[in-house]
Amino acid sequence: MGGTNRVGRGQDGLVLMLLSASWLGLLGLAALGAAGVAPRILAWGSALAALGLGAVGAMGLMGVVLPPMPLPFGPPWGPSILAVDGLSAWFLLLIGLAGVPACLMATQTAMSRTEAACLPLFLAGMSAVLLAGDVFTLALAFEAMSLASWALIAARHAAGPNQRAAGLYLAFAVFSGLCLIGGLALLATGGPGFDRIRALPPEGWRATAVLVLLLLGAGSKFGLVPFHLWLPLAHPAAATPVSALMSGAMVKVALYVLLRGVLDLAGPAQPAWWGVPLIAAGAATALIGGLRANLERDIKAILACSTLENMGLIAVATGFALVFRGSDTLPLAALALGAALLHALAHALYKTQLFLTAGAVAELGGSRDADRLGGLIHSMPLVAACGAVGALSAAALPPLSGFASEWLLLQSLVQGWRVADISMQLIAAVALAVVGMSIGLGAAAMVRLYGLVFLGRPRTPRAAGASDATGATRAALLLPAGASLLLAVLAAPMLALGDGAIRALLGANARAPVLGLDLALGEVGARYAPIMVALLLAAAVALAVAAVRRRSGYASIRGPAWDCGFMPPPAHLPFGDPLTQASADGLGQPVRRALGSRLLILEERHEAALPGSPSPARLSVAMEDRAEAQLLAPLARWRGALAARVERLRDLPLRPHLGLALGTLVVLLVFVAWLERG
Repeated sequence: MGGTNRVGRGQDGLVLMLLSASWLGLLGLAALGAAGVAPRILAWGSALAALGLGAVGAMGLMGVVLPPMPLPFGPPWGPSILAVDGLSAWFLLLIGLAGVPACLMATQTAMSRTEAACLPLFLAGMSAVLLAGDVFTLALAFEAMSLASWALIAARHAAGPNQRAAGLYLAFAVFSGLCLIGGLALLATGGPGFDRIRALPPEGWRATAVLVLLLLGAGSKFGLVPFHLWLPLAHPAAATPVSALMSGAMVKVALYVLLRGVLDLAGPAQPAWWGVPLIAAGAATALIGGLRANLERDIKAILACSTLENMGLIAVATGFALVFRGSDTLPLAALALGAALLHALAHALYKTQLFLTAGAVAELGGSRDADRLGGLIHSMPLVAACGAVGALSAAALPPLSGFASEWLLLQSLVQGWRVADISMQLIAAVALAVVGMSIGLGAAAMVRLYGLVFLGRPRTPRAAGASDATGATRAALLLPAGASLLLAVLAAPMLALGDGAIRALLGANARAPVLGLDLALGEVGARYAPIMVALLLAAAVALAVAAVRRRSGYASIRGPAWDCGFMPPPAHLPFGDPLTQASADGLGQPVRRALGSRLLILEERHEAALPGSPSPARLSVAMEDRAEAQLLAPLARWRGALAARVERLRDLPLRPHLGLALGTLVVLLVFVAWLERG
């Protein structure tokens, strides 16, 4: 595997032993779950297995890899292949960092036996995708991951909105799997192993078909426009640990498949325009995700829309890596790819943190509705502190982890003028504007979320009487918060460990954009020093506090909370009337007014087309500008037709879905065998 060297047989054996123990442990836990073992025991075992997978990833980043290794089982034409290189090691570490706290939270979450049995299968499926060394194993593991995640959503409740969300998710999962199988089959005309595919990469129409199918297959799995419709519904419908795993790890596995297929297996000779569809879809996804995150009320739905925004940013970075590689500007390609990899890791940490925080708030505060919370910073200080780390990281404030990766992304966009093609320069300029707007919207969404949930006064008696997290829940919140803080100051050394992943995708001459402990664009380019920035900010805060205390002639005085000019609260409402505080809809009004209701009408029309959605009476908002509304009407009709088609797919039972996927796989395998004989 390109880009990383083997380090010795003894260490290879240790990697294989850890992998075997983790996989056998996960499969054994699933079998125990089917036999009726307590869900808490299964969750503890899954946490240990996730720790083992993360350890394998860490060892891979330090140079201990496994060359392609045939297994004693597989399809009739050859064995399945297991391999670990720098790219798969990066994402294995990511699964470990997200999986351990999520499974710890699962020990304290009321999960059914079906959910507890599917949780280890979900982890096993995700890791198998990353460890696959041939296209058959990769496609099979991807489908197993999708089926396990669907079961985790569908098993949450026997009926109701979760079932509808599970059906919609299944429809998109089947579509994703079929497209992915088609793209991998076209890649494997020279043989199913990755090494054989690299020796005979696709060309001409076959290469274009591979690009389209992989974009549809992997892109619909991590929510690229127009396939983003399932994500804000499915993530909130699942249990909190599952939501954290889906947002923190599963969408990154789909990103891994895209990187592996388009940047690695498709060969280095592909043209620069390959990145344009990914840039366009990623920019649209980031913008729509940022907008919707500022309008939702359910705190898990806000986080799901924020995931859309972040995955859009990663897609833009990946697209520019393709553009720069096709334009023979390898250092810039490494810069953009480094931004994508670092942001994937940072997002896995802080989004896992935020989903687990949302679960703790819903469990201890009594609601996921932001308008029924408030003031939790006083009664839940630990949860509030961990949530602040996650929210500030998601808002990309320096020196936290989200800032480093987004700084790299913006630097790669600013360098777009170095591409000789004027059209690519214009695309980079437009993408820079859209990405900047999306980052601003994402920061506003985090301010809105944290302010509504933790600041102000309690809006309900349950929120006023909430208790703080304890036991395993406390550990589940502290682990990703601590890891995110470490990544914030050690972003450069961490990305340096990902140098093997960058070389595996871009070639042996590519290098991570790192200079010592700093992120840098070469010796004389722009530089970001996270440790120095953190020290300067800490010193500034300490000096400000010391100056205030030294020069102030008054002691601290506590007074009643500002009542916004309203009368004093009555005796039966000691915390004041909740209507006197800012609400979720109220904080979203600037976005609504700025959009003039046009984009919202499109989103609400889509929601109205789904079962169980709010009444279409919400669509009666006045349209100020009729001309713009007429321009957007075709897009609204297209989205409505797409939603209707998805709903028809959703109503099919599970057996036809699986039969369609299996039949497509068989037909494509026959096609590949015929091409090999020819």
